[in-house]
Amino acid sequence: MTFAAALSEHPVAAEAVGEVVGSVLDRLGDGPDLAALFVAPAFAGAVDEIAAVVRATLRPTHLLGAVSTTVIGPRREAEHGPAVSLWAARVGRVHPVRIAARPVDGGVQVSGVPAVGRDVDRTLLLLGDPFTLPAEGLLTTMADDLPHLTVVGGLPAAPGGPGSTRLLLDDEVHSDGAVGVLLPESASPRTFVAQGCRPVGEPMIVTAADGNVLVELAGRPALDQMYAVGRGLEDDDDRSRFEQGPQVGIVVDETRSTFAAGDFLVRSIVGLDADRRAIALGPRVEVGTTVQFQVRDPRAAADVLGAELSARVDGPGDRGALVFACNGRGYPFFGVPDHDAELVTDLVGPAVAGLACAGELGPIGDRNHVHAHSATVLLTGD
Repeated sequence: MTFAAALSEHPVAAEAVGEVVGSVLDRLGDGPDLAALFVAPAFAGAVDEIAAVVRATLRPTHLLGAVSTTVIGPRREAEHGPAVSLWAARVGRVHPVRIAARPVDGGVQVSGVPAVGRDVDRTLLLLGDPFTLPAEGLLTTMADDLPHLTVVGGLPAAPGGPGSTRLLLDDEVHSDGAVGVLLPESASPRTFVAQGCRPVGEPMIVTAADGNVLVELAGRPALDQMYAVGRGLEDDDDRSRFEQGPQVGIVVDETRSTFAAGDFLVRSIVGLDADRRAIALGPRVEVGTTVQFQVRDPRAAADVLGAELSARVDGPGDRGALVFACNGRGYPFFGVPDHDAELVTDLVGPAVAGLACAGELGPIGDRNHVHAHSATVLLTGD
């Protein structure tokens, strides 16, 4: 099993793709089982030609990819300007997946979900359109129908609005739904979600709710509880970050007696109801659920990512990594460039690639979820 990756920021698309393909060919040779191609918006108009060159010269059995506002390569996150990132691997036979999402009366019709054995552990690497793919509902359905399927990937941060997404699967370019591949056991896939938030205040039980609106927490209006948590933060930086964008963590495993970072499904607050002193989230939250307010924290994000990698990587080896990082990370969050790319490369090795996402896909506990402010990582190989 062998892996290779390269990134080019050459301003000419033909030169950029030539550089990354040449580098991967030198390290890996042609004919890999899987290639992943990530392209910056500056080259979005030429993405089909770029993909064609990769297919013709590298000759991967299957090609997966997308356009994103940030593309990741070994030790580098290209957050602005032109860039092409290419990752390739010899991992055994992979199976392509194309999930279509089409609007119908009253909702969205999804087709193409892979059929895998209910008792077989498999990993699905998936890239989806954030505008058309009902990702939360899809993952919920898949959890019921395919309980042994791990889903990892993300919703690429498209450079524009609806219709601007570009998803690559072999010789086709799609702007809706999702594309992906089922990875074989021989790839030794392992995945984790490194969240960028830290719990603050105390856990509270939802005592009144209306769909996705938190009306009461621990018997008090939810909005009042949020303000109380903010006032109670002693650290000035924590208070400032909380005021700029408080998050809510929904406990994943209610059987635990204590909760720490990584035990929550983190969701942004999407609205406030001043009349009811209530807080609106994206997902529905049931009465009796435990929640805890969260603050975005670059130090905690770095510590969690490093710890998760160290727990799964032990010394040198033949391995690769694909990184799907929230588009709210990067330089604006960490205050330094290339944070996640450097950390993953230092611990995993040089075969690292990925992209920025408007929602990251990965497991927390025994279920797959859509995440925010996280870095979801797929490790393959040793």
